[in-house]
Amino acid sequence: MSKLAIGFIGLGVMGEPMCRNILAKSGHKVRVFDLDAAPVQRLAALGAESAADAGALVQGCDVVLVSLPSGKLLKELAHVGGLLARMQQGQIFVDLGTSAVRLTQELAAEFAARGVRYLDAPVARTRQAAEAGTLSVMVGGDAATFEQVRPILACCASDITHCGPIGSGQVTKILNNMVLFQTVAALSEAYAIAHHAGFDPKLIFETLAKGSGDSFALRNHGAKAIIPQVFPLRAFSVEYAKKDLSYALELAAEHGIDAAGARRVDALFQQAIDNGLGEPYFPVISTLVDGGV
Repeated sequence: MSKLAIGFIGLGVMGEPMCRNILAKSGHKVRVFDLDAAPVQRLAALGAESAADAGALVQGCDVVLVSLPSGKLLKELAHVGGLLARMQQGQIFVDLGTSAVRLTQELAAEFAARGVRYLDAPVARTRQAAEAGTLSVMVGGDAATFEQVRPILACCASDITHCGPIGSGQVTKILNNMVLFQTVAALSEAYAIAHHAGFDPKLIFETLAKGSGDSFALRNHGAKAIIPQVFPLRAFSVEYAKKDLSYALELAAEHGIDAAGARRVDALFQQAIDNGLGEPYFPVISTLVDGGV
């Protein structure tokens, strides 16, 4: 691939390490913007060019990647922040965040009307994976555009899947998170039962990891958060998790599916928020199941 100009907007928990990997590995020119000056300054020290605002960033960029916490913010950036008005024919727009499927399809159509190709490419796994460049990316959009962007995504991901047309990346990510959240809720129940029955939850989790109960959630969210009861800030919070789960519940309702397990987890998330636990890492719901709040 010839040298490109890449724009990256949204340098938060996941965005900053993703952008840093692209800057270090791609060989392309990278321009960055975030409302928080600190990550912009850190990336500028590594060779990135900083932009005054999102509208200025997109000018002259071949590919614009955006990593924001919600579809609502993405829509505001597109309409109020000037991205839709400033992007031009031939550019590629990549949404790395998790957004509602219908919103994704609407935005893709609006960008397409301006000749801008659109990919929904939400990412999965942890901040540690973002730092290591081993994320999983689930991409929706046309195959030719996907192939153009794949080498850029490969700088920050070890697994990249083309899931189908626009919106299919979001569907895959939304369902991934729905399954993850329900698994963490099940692990929370297992922890509470073991704890109150007088057994060692750590030993039980370690043994589950050797059997059919093993999972990514067990080895990460269970072993590294629930067992030590460590739920840091600036991780994937309860509020963010509830937002993602709302997309799954919305999709389920549209298609007449009674997602009872997901609704149970949604209630746990709301209980955590009501108890002042909206900002910590979402496995903090285990404290509610265990009776700690």
